[in-house]
Amino acid sequence: MGSMRRIAAARLRYCGLEAMTDDVMLIVSELLTNALQHSGTSEISLVITVADGALRVGVRDGVPAPAVPRRPGPGAESGRGLLLVDAVARENGGSWGTSEAGAETWCCLPLALEGQS
Repeated sequence: MGSMRRIAAARLRYCGLEAMTDDVMLIVSELLTNALQHSGTSEISLVITVADGALRVGVRDGVPAPAVPRRPGPGAESGRGLLLVDAVARENGGSWGTSEAGAETWCCLPLALEGQS
């Protein structure tokens, strides 16, 4: 999983999107963790695309089961990943969801335009 995060960080640098690194790394980490924990497969792919003014992170595990955020109790040590993805997406004016009957979980963030904060 560490290699996928390194690849994601390199892709952001290549696209000149270093300012988005923290948010994107959190999203990548949580989507990968969710896929590993809930799919039971090690065949997981990560795709990061930049098009139409947005950055899209997609994690595909090939298992058709839609990702659903849980509401863990205060003492729970896990189960907050998708809630974090949802919060980061909302904070950045983006969105997230599942496609292909749940075989892929994705998050889309609009690119910050030059001159905007």
